[in-house]
Amino acid sequence: MIPDGESPDGTTQAVVRLAEVRKVYGRRGNAVAALDEVSVEFNRGTFTAVMGPSGSGKSTLLHCAAGLDRPTSGSVYLDGEDIGPLKEKRLTMLRRERIGFVFQAFNLLPALTVTQNVRLPMEMAGRRPNRQRVTETLRQVGLEERRKHRPAELSGGQQQRVAIARALVTDPAVVFADEPTGALDTRSARDVLALLRDAVRQAGQTIVMVTHDPVAASYADRVVFMADGRLARELYNPTAEAVAERMTHLGAWADDTTTPPTSGAAR
Repeated sequence: MIPDGESPDGTTQAVVRLAEVRKVYGRRGNAVAALDEVSVEFNRGTFTAVMGPSGSGKSTLLHCAAGLDRPTSGSVYLDGEDIGPLKEKRLTMLRRERIGFVFQAFNLLPALTVTQNVRLPMEMAGRRPNRQRVTETLRQVGLEERRKHRPAELSGGQQQRVAIARALVTDPAVVFADEPTGALDTRSARDVLALLRDAVRQAGQTIVMVTHDPVAASYADRVVFMADGRLARELYNPTAEAVAERMTHLGAWADDTTTPPTSGAAR
C-alpha cells in the first residue's frame, strides 16, 4: 500500500490485524475474489474509515475482521489472538465480549426501553448488567434523560446513539461501524460522527467504519481506500475534499503506483 501523507508519530499495538487475507465467493469459473491478499492493521485508540467503490471489498473486509465471515485463506488477529481456528461457539462469545457493532439499521428492540436495549449485550453474554456502567455510557452519548423511552419515541439520531451506547457498554476492543450515518439527516449524522470521534479521543476506543461519504470519512484519523478487493491507498488527517478527490481517481491511483502521494490536511 502507498500511504498519502505521514503516519502519526509513534506506534501503538494493533487491536485488529489481517494478514494476507483472501476471500473467494463461488467456485472454479464463477469464483470471485472479494478480498485479494489483504494485509492491514487497526491500532488501539484510532478511528479508521474504509472507503471504496461498490464491490471493492470494504464490507467483506469488515465482516472478516469482525469474525462474521471466515476468510478463504490468511489470518485475522484480535488482540493478538488468531480467530481463524476458533469454534463457532467460542467465536460468538468473543464477538459478544470484545467487539461492538453499529449498523445503518439501528437494530433496537422496539418493546425495550433505552436502558434495556443498552444492557442487552451484557445479558446475552451471561453477565450481570453493571448499572453504573450503563448510566455512564448513556451519559456519554447524551441520552441519560431518555433512558426510559422506547425507540419509537426517539428520533433517528437518538436511536443511533442508543446503538452506539449498546456497542460501547461492554468496553470492547474494537467497534465496527457499517455505514452508521446512512439513514440519518445531515445534522444527526454530524452528531453521531462527533460522538464516535470523541469515543476514540476521550476513551481510547478503537473504531473501524465503512462509509461511502467523504464528509463522514473526514472525522476519522485515517482513511483506507480499497479497489477490486485490494488496498489501494491510505490517507492520514483527512479532509472531505481530499477524500473525495482520491475516490474520484481511485481506479487510476490503484493501478499507477508511480503517482506521487499528496498529504491530507490536518483537521
